[in-house]
Amino acid sequence: MRRVVVTGLGTYNPLGNDPESTWAQIARGASGIGPITQFDASNLRSRFAGEVKEFDPVALFGRKDARRLDRVTQLALAAAAQALADAGLDNGAGPDRERIGVVLGSGVGALAAIVEGVNAYNEKGPDRVSPFFMPMMLPDTPAAALSITHGLRGPNMAVATACASGNNAIGEAARIVQRGEADAMLAGGSESCIVPLALASFIVMGALSTYDGDPQRAARPFDLHRDGFVTSEGSAILVLERLDSALARGATIYGEILGYGTSADAYHISMPAAGGSGAILAMQRALDDAGLSPDDVDYINAHGTGTKMNDNAETAAIKKLFGERAYDLPVSSTKSMHGHLLGAAGALEALVVLKAMNAGLIPPTINYETPDPDCDLDYVPNEARPASLQVAMSNGFGLGGHNATLILGKFAGA
Repeated sequence: MRRVVVTGLGTYNPLGNDPESTWAQIARGASGIGPITQFDASNLRSRFAGEVKEFDPVALFGRKDARRLDRVTQLALAAAAQALADAGLDNGAGPDRERIGVVLGSGVGALAAIVEGVNAYNEKGPDRVSPFFMPMMLPDTPAAALSITHGLRGPNMAVATACASGNNAIGEAARIVQRGEADAMLAGGSESCIVPLALASFIVMGALSTYDGDPQRAARPFDLHRDGFVTSEGSAILVLERLDSALARGATIYGEILGYGTSADAYHISMPAAGGSGAILAMQRALDDAGLSPDDVDYINAHGTGTKMNDNAETAAIKKLFGERAYDLPVSSTKSMHGHLLGAAGALEALVVLKAMNAGLIPPTINYETPDPDCDLDYVPNEARPASLQVAMSNGFGLGGHNATLILGKFAGA
């Protein structure tokens, strides 16, 4: 099995419009959550979200193309362009384009385009539905758009495993490179779900925070008084590449994909299995894939949404798998800062973990004030912590019982 390394990073998210500014905000424990500006949210009980700021699709793609692309695809294209340039694979450089592919995850896809299309049909009639509606709303459109824009003719597919999509996309893309079916892959996730319908649904489910105070304090993973997650949008793309290819062309190597594990709870459409049994399976399978034991892990980037059930189940799963060592292992949720990007969350968090490894700094869980007796681990409260990180675990769990775990390693040479 070929070793797979990360040679390019790109992101647009609530904390920044590139990896460097994003990491700077993470390192200082900043929040990207604020009042919703994309529509009038005054009739909702949750009126804040993690929006991408200063994103101008017309400037990036031109007026004609921008109007034919849903925001979820626009964000994916913007992040992918960064990642390819960062990897030195733009302008046709690097491996043959027939040997570069795409695996991209999204939880809800082009939801805004779907709502707009339904409204046009109901209010104006069938002849007023946009001719671009179907290609805009398909869940594989962001992946297809990356392929078309950059001439990438390798394996190309979309992954939809709810909030585990980003992790699954990276894991499956790594498998493709390991099997020798591609020399490099664009992998990650994109999400644009800040629309009234989505927020209303999450609110009535009881999953979304309705915190009545400073929006930047609304995302409170593992805190006793947490009351749900904060919806966010954005995209994060990683370039995964065969180690020998990366070394041959002198690419910057940010880290290595050491292991990947995935599982299903087979329990409930919206609640995690009691005790996190599915999460345990995914974490154990990732460790087995990496050939590592729990003692080798230096840090866990938790799924950590800020809902009561998720945080309890994930904490229980970590304690079950890691035993007494769980209490000495730093565990943090960066969703406390950037919110929950749903299908893009795992991709952004993998990017953050790679930056953390290279910076020697563990990201904090901000807004952590009151310990919860059921969540009693070291959640790196409120301030980043210096540490040597060689191996990190990053979890992603989604509605429907999808679980996906990545093991990321600091590159230690060939």
